[in-house]
Amino acid sequence: MAQSPKATILTVDDTLTNIEVVKGVLAQDYLVQAALSGEMALKIIGKRKPDLILLDVMMPEMDGYEVCRRLKEDKTTRDIPVIFLTAKSQEEDETKGLAMGAVDYITKPISPPILKERVKNHLLLKESREFLEKQNEILEVRVKERTKQLAELQDVAMVAMGALAESRDPETGNHIRRTQRYVEILAIEMAKLEKFQDILTPEIITALYKSAPLHDIGKVGVEDKILLKPGKLTDEEFELMKLHTVYGRDAIVAAESSMDSADNFLTFAKEIAYSHQEKWDGSGYPEGLAGEDIPLSARLMAVADVYDALICKRVYKPAFTHENAVQMIIDGRGSHFDPDIVDCFVGIAERFQQVAAIFADEQ
Repeated sequence: MAQSPKATILTVDDTLTNIEVVKGVLAQDYLVQAALSGEMALKIIGKRKPDLILLDVMMPEMDGYEVCRRLKEDKTTRDIPVIFLTAKSQEEDETKGLAMGAVDYITKPISPPILKERVKNHLLLKESREFLEKQNEILEVRVKERTKQLAELQDVAMVAMGALAESRDPETGNHIRRTQRYVEILAIEMAKLEKFQDILTPEIITALYKSAPLHDIGKVGVEDKILLKPGKLTDEEFELMKLHTVYGRDAIVAAESSMDSADNFLTFAKEIAYSHQEKWDGSGYPEGLAGEDIPLSARLMAVADVYDALICKRVYKPAFTHENAVQMIIDGRGSHFDPDIVDCFVGIAERFQQVAAIFADEQ
């Protein structure tokens, strides 16, 4: 088994005799380097950092305190243990040295056993500290990896739940994937407006993206004879269909109640599921909310949902062209849709078309 390399000790003293004494005490166990001045010490440290520094205080031009100060100011050297090894034995001298960041203060004349034990102990402390720092780095990486895995699992779960609802209606295909991305694109564009900068933060946009797949989760509560009816719904049937917003909200509320703390994506999922059928002029459902009383998340989904419904073929209508769908959204500005959202949509409508092409339903 290969032996561990010896720790490197740099002893800094302007007197050669003192350096030779330190070498005589430590050379058997450590690789001992020497510097006869503070300037020389800093040059050596700049090329190769020692594991520990023994530093005299009284040196010409640059004393030990100044050397220590420079070492502790530099983030690349601040963690090297410094032990003052000096003839200055006054209490205020020792206090000053320790206050500057030195780990120990030993007065001359040197006691070889004490010097050996102090050096050994501080190297062990340094090794333990570095081990803990490394373990913390490893733990941080693992936490990040686990957090990423949980976020990915959350995304998959949301899409799967949304797909379960959409599977009741075979014509909707990739609808949830498209609308999820439409909402994200719209939110990012709206975040450029001063009015929404503080509202649509990157974290909020991520939560909106995660929650969008659940917008029609309430469809699981609608009977097949209504949900899959090929013709126009009767007034009574339409009233029953509208209850999917309530079913969706209630399902998410039930999920929230099992959590110890609120989560943005569930809050938005609840808003979207319940209110994405509301209209800007108050003629929507289930509550007939109007204007900014409709949650922003639901107003975003309203544009995304209607655009996608327009460009897709349904049993009750043909697929409209992208251009026609865009014009119909524009025509609904201020009546069906939030004017600010429509204005942003018009500027990025081509990106909606690109998303629709990428996630097109199989014919």
